[in-house]
Formats: sequence, structure tokens, C-alpha cells
Amino acid sequence: MASLRRGGRPSLSFTMPNSTSNSNSNVNVTLPERPPIDSLFLIDFDVKKGYTIVWKRTADGVDVDGRVEYKSLPSGLHTVTDDLIYFVHDGAHAGLSAFINTPCDEEDARNARMIAVGVLVPLSFGRLGRAWRHAQGLKDLAAKLVKDRTQTSLLQAYWDDNKASKDGPPQPTFGETPLSTPAVVAFSEPADRDQPKRKGHNRNRSASDGASLAPPEHKLSPFHPAWSLTSLLDKFGPLIFPIYRAALLRQRILISCHAPVHEICDYVYNLSVLSNIPLSLFNILPENPHTQRLRPLFTIGVHDIPFLTEDYEAAKRREQGDLAIDDDEAGSGWIACTTDSILAMKDTLWDMLITIPPDHTTNSKESPWPVVECPRGIPIKATQRDLRRFNALRAGLARLVPSGPAPDSPVSDHARRPSTSHSIKQNADDSFEQLVEPLTWSAFAYNGYMWWASAGEQLRSEEQEESARDAALLADLEHPSAQNSMSMPGPASRADPLADSISSLAARRNAADPEGEARIELAVVTYFHRLTAQMLSILSDIVEGVDEAYPLDESEGDEEGDALLSGQSTPRAITIDNRAVDSMGLDVWSASDAAFVQGLVRTYFDRTAKIEGKGIEVCGVRVC
Repeated sequence: MASLRRGGRPSLSFTMPNSTSNSNSNVNVTLPERPPIDSLFLIDFDVKKGYTIVWKRTADGVDVDGRVEYKSLPSGLHTVTDDLIYFVHDGAHAGLSAFINTPCDEEDARNARMIAVGVLVPLSFGRLGRAWRHAQGLKDLAAKLVKDRTQTSLLQAYWDDNKASKDGPPQPTFGETPLSTPAVVAFSEPADRDQPKRKGHNRNRSASDGASLAPPEHKLSPFHPAWSLTSLLDKFGPLIFPIYRAALLRQRILISCHAPVHEICDYVYNLSVLSNIPLSLFNILPENPHTQRLRPLFTIGVHDIPFLTEDYEAAKRREQGDLAIDDDEAGSGWIACTTDSILAMKDTLWDMLITIPPDHTTNSKESPWPVVECPRGIPIKATQRDLRRFNALRAGLARLVPSGPAPDSPVSDHARRPSTSHSIKQNADDSFEQLVEPLTWSAFAYNGYMWWASAGEQLRSEEQEESARDAALLADLEHPSAQNSMSMPGPASRADPLADSISSLAARRNAADPEGEARIELAVVTYFHRLTAQMLSILSDIVEGVDEAYPLDESEGDEEGDALLSGQSTPRAITIDNRAVDSMGLDVWSASDAAFVQGLVRTYFDRTAKIEGKGIEVCGVRVC
């Protein structure tokens, strides 16, 4: 199997910048204010014709007629006053439209005037083409044109200022690639780049595994999707972990929601980023372009059903070993959101369905939790380990917040993200019960027996090891002013409801340090990337150990590799014991986590796996 692994590729590390110095930066990354656009269009609602393109400018070879109208204006927008909609157009462009709905006296449908101003940005600039940098400009244009649609000179001026150059295709920006983090990053090559790959757990796993913010002068722009990361964690609570695991398995994930869709589009982007494969793993994983990232499709609707059907057929051909598919991404996993409920009904088009309930009313203090199904009708819950991990994550993020005055209310930083309104849920521990799998009888029996047999010492030791592993995922990320602070927020508790909301931590951060870096957002991405590295590096060691213990000769290795590539062979199975599962940060008592490990082994190593559960033996008899 060694022949199927990457080799000779130098790894890249990310340097965590000093908040007070830029001396460690090896590359000075300069981003344009706005990426060039290949299309600009104005869509208007006509009572007889529906949504129509009334003005457009496009680059050569870009077709928007009969397509962007439906992508830019998903169902249900008539119920909101404004929105920002992201979508993917023909696989080569990211689209962004600014929608506005205003009352009018004309005899228009619903006594309202509804328009959208949109752009297409080449995907060579990243998974969303940094289209969010056009958000404020499009909102300003829409606000003016909804009052007077004859002011097309404003559109022409915007097109002239931002259209792509004819000198050649746009060059991707260094800091935003399909495998990069949400923030602009500074790359530095490690000193041991020419050294052979190290085995075991001494691999280079720097702060690069998550994301590094750029030097202080490079800030996330106001509409960057990463600003909604704290809202994402608040929205899903411990459910974020089974969703993240489905994303790691490159499943097809559909989020069914209601308008407005801007924040849900941000969630699509962020979940795609959180499930990235860190660069530090590239040299230890078999080369497979279909597992490098989860495709974000952003907003989709009924007009995308033919595409989703074709993609499903491509996925089946890929499973059968047909590698004659030209499109590297065809048939691979994706994540998207929709306001068309009919897509949620077509359960052959997706693997996991996430249903976002409508925003709670002003008389309600809490929003109901999202419902996660995989497959349809089978609810997915977080494990007991996920609950402990989520609480540890909240406590760890609290330690990143600099000391300072608490905000008046737990709201997001509207100065940074003026378009996003968060529905903050005050997460008392009791509210998580409906999201979490109940404690299994085996776990209950084991805990009781180990407490009786060792006077609690064994359980305390296991708890300390678990806490240490969780803490390591956020190690070295503390804010300088929080390291010696005696008044920093402590772990979330029921006595401190404000600290229970992760979004409130971001608000507290902004109140204490309005000009500070997006440290909480950085830490969230770093946390999940390190968790990914932790799981896959352990599995890589196990697979490598099996190959070394039972080596194949050169001819057998070549034959097995060729058979694997043609889909005609089942590779050697591996056994994963409960200690490895525990070290991966998973629940040794959960059947769903065991299935997840088997899925990881199959997806990333093309192997089958047997998971050995945890239990107790008394006089040679297994009792649980």
C-alpha cells in the first residue's frame, strides 16, 4: 500500500503571528479590496413574467440567462426585507446577490417591489471566490435601484470598476485556496522539509493544523463567513460534532431552512472549512482528490435537481470503481442549503438532512434545536463524549477572551458583520439532553464497576486524560492579555448564562478589544483541524503498522495497488481497539462512533475495519 501514498511532497506549516509584531511573517500577503467579476446583473420581479434579468454585463463565455434568476432568488424571499444569497454557477463561478424587498404603491405583486443585484466571481479565488467583498457594494446598489430602476449608470460604473481584465485569467490569491482556512494565512516552510516522513505521533503538527490569522494589518472583512462561526456553534450545540463527522466522511449534506439564507450560506462555508484536511496530513494519507474537501454548493433549489441526480449517478459509478469520470469533483460529497422543501423529500439526493426551524418569536427565549437525520427518519444525536467535548470547547474559548467589560447583551459584532442577525440561545446544560444519546447500560455498568474496584481512581485518571486531550486542541492559542488575567471568563456554567453562549464570548471579546483579531473564530477552526489530524494520524499509524507487520513483496504491492485502483479487490482489514478510539477523542461506548471510524478507514485508507469495544471481564467472563 505504500505505493498509493503521497511521497516527496514538502509539508507547509503555518506560523501563528504575534499580535504585537509582524517580524515572524515570511510573506506579506496583499489582497485586492474586491476580486474581479465576470458578470453583473439586475433582476426584477415582474407580475406577469416573474423574476427577469433587466440589465446584465458578462465576460465572454459566461451565460446567465434563465439560470441566475432562480439561484439568486430562492423561494420564500418575499417574506423578508433583504438578504444576501450565495450560490455556485456552472461549477466555475461563485455567485452573490443582494436582495431587497420594499413596499410600493404600484400595482405590483404583493404590493412590493423586489429586486436583486448580483455578481459572478471566478472560483479560482477560493471556494466562494471571496465574493463577500462585494456584499456591501451590492447592497448599496440594490438600495438605490429599488427606488429608481432607471439608474443603470450605477451598474455600468460598478462593472467598469470591477470587471475581470482581458489580459488573462485571474490569478488565485495566495491566501484563499480551496484547502485554505477562512482567514488569510502566512506560509512558512519548516526547516526539516527535506527530511523523510516521520512515523508515530512525532509528526509536525503545528498551529497550522487549524488556521493562522494574517499579521495584524490583515483583518477579516466585515462580511466574511467566518464571523458566523460562533453563531454556528450556538445554533447546533453538541450536534456540531456528528455533522462535522458526516462532513469528514464526505457525505451529501442538505440544510433545509427558511429565508433569509445569508447566515445559513455562511454555515455551509464554515462547515466545509471545518472539515478540511490539514496540510500536515497530506504526506501520510493516500492520495485521493475526492476527500480533500467537502464541496460547498451554497443555495440550491428545484432547478438544481437534475444536477444533483447526475451527481448521485456519478457517485454510484465511482463506488463501482469507474474512474473514467472526467470531473474530479463529480460524485464526491457536498453541502448546501435550500428553502425548497421538495428537496428534503427527495432522500436519494442527500445522505444527511439538517432541518433548521424558523426563528423563534419575540415572546420565546429560546429557539428549538435543528433536527438532524441520516438517513431520512433516523434522528442523529450527539454522543455523551460529544457533550463533554462541547462543554470543554466552551470553557476553552472562554479562556481566549481578553478581560474587559461585558457587553450589554449577548449579540454579535454588528460593526464587523452589519448584515447578520443572530438568534442567541442561552445554552443551559439541561437543554442539551434532547440532543444527546442516553448513557448506555455498558457505560453505566463499567463506570459503577470501576468506581467500586478502584475507589474511583481509574475513572478519575481516565477523565484527566480526556480533559488533557481536549485542552491540547486549543493549546498555545490564548490571547496575550488573557494569559495573566484574573478576571477572564471562566468555564460556562448554569450560574453564568451569558458564558453559556459562545456568541456571547465573541461579543465580550469585541467589547474588550474592538480592534482585536478574530481569535475565537481562529481557535474554532484550529480546534476542528487539530481534531481531524488527531483522528487520521492515529488511523494512519495503525494502517502503517499493519503493513509493516505483514509486508507485501514488491510485485504483490503493485498488484494490490492496481486492484484497488480498479475497484476489484478488498484490501487487508485492520483492527482498532478501544484505546485507539478513545485517543481519537471518540466515544468508546457509542455504536455510531464505531461506525464513523469504520467509515473513516474506508474513505481515507480504502480498508475495512473491525472495532473492538470496551468492556469488563470478571474471571475471564466478559460482563459488559
